[in-house]
Amino acid sequence: MPIPSVPPENPRPAAASSALVVESRVGLRELNTFGLPAVAQHLVRVRSAADVRRLVDDPAWGRAPKFILGGGSNVVFTRDVEPLVVKVEVMGRRLVEATETAWIVEAGAGENWHGFVQWTLEQGWPGLENLALIPGTVGAAPVQNIGAYGVELKDRFESLEAVDLVTGRSVVLDAAACRFGYRDSAFKQHLAGKSLITRVRLRLPRPWWPVLGYLDLERKVAETGITNPDSRTLFDWVCVIRRAKLPDPAMLGNAGSFFKNPVVSAEQCRDIIGRDPEVVHYPLPDGSVKLAAGWLIDACGWKGKTVGGAGVHDRQALVLVNRGGATGGEVVTLARAIQESVYGRFGIRLEPEPVVM
Repeated sequence: MPIPSVPPENPRPAAASSALVVESRVGLRELNTFGLPAVAQHLVRVRSAADVRRLVDDPAWGRAPKFILGGGSNVVFTRDVEPLVVKVEVMGRRLVEATETAWIVEAGAGENWHGFVQWTLEQGWPGLENLALIPGTVGAAPVQNIGAYGVELKDRFESLEAVDLVTGRSVVLDAAACRFGYRDSAFKQHLAGKSLITRVRLRLPRPWWPVLGYLDLERKVAETGITNPDSRTLFDWVCVIRRAKLPDPAMLGNAGSFFKNPVVSAEQCRDIIGRDPEVVHYPLPDGSVKLAAGWLIDACGWKGKTVGGAGVHDRQALVLVNRGGATGGEVVTLARAIQESVYGRFGIRLEPEPVVM
C-alpha cells in the first residue's frame, strides 16, 4: 500500500548546516513549562543527527558537559545552567510501514508529543489516545517511559535512533536496550547525558482495541453508556479528564505530575489500608501494589498550600505549580516538605519525576 509521509526533517539553509552556531546567555524561562527563571550560559540547537555529529566533532564544544533539553516539561531549574544546553529540534513525522498487525510510525525527537498523537489519529492510526495531552516532546517520551490511563510508551515502542555524544556514532535501540521501567529508562541511568535521541518509532497494533481498565475511563463508560468507544472518543475522554484535573502549563506553570506513584508490597499496602481504608491503590500483575501519590499528598493536607510562589494545585495534589514568580528553589523546598510529610504519615518516600538542575 502507498505510504504517506511528511519529510523527516525540516529543510535548512545551506549556510546554517556548515557551522555550529552556539548562542550565549539564553533565557530559559520560556523553554521550561514551569516558567522558572534561569539562563543557559551557552545553547546550541540541533535539528538533525548530522547537527549532533557536528557538535560532537567540534573542537571547542565536543567534549564540553552537556544538558539535553526537549520541551522543558520535566525539568526544574534552580540556577543558571553551566553545561552546554543542547536544544533538540529534530522535526518530521511519517508512516514507516503498514502491516496486517501494526502501523509503524516515526517522529523526530523535537515534535510536540500531543500534536503527534493527534496526527496519528487524523491519519487513521490509533493506539496512542490514552497518552493524549502529556506535555513534552517525542524525544522525551522514551526517556521518561511516559504513561497514562493504562498505557505506557513501552507498550507501543518499536525502536529509536540516537547519537552517541562521545563517538558521534548513530545507533538504533530496541526496547530491551532502552531498559524501560516505571517512569524510567536507560536514558535516566547509564545512558544519561551520553546519548541524544533523534527519532522514535512506535508500533500501533492492528486490530486496535480500547484500553479502558482505569477508574476514570470506567466512569466515562458508565456516564455515557458507550462500552466500546472508538479511538477518537477515547482520545476526547482522556483530554476532558486531564483538563479537569491538570492545569494548562501555558496558563499556570507546572511540570505535570511531580511525583511518581509509589509501588509497595502487598503487605505494605494492607498495613496502609488498615490505617487508611480509603487509600487509592492499584494491584499490579507481579503482586505489588501501586499507590496514588496524589491521594497520599492530599491526605497530608497539602492541596492548595504554597511556599513562596510555588504551590500545590487546588484540584490535583500531584501537581506543583508556579503561582507567579516562583523560583526553582521554592519548588524544591515545597517538594521536600511534601516528601517528609508523606514519609512521616505513611512511611513512603515519594520520588520526584522531573530532573532538578
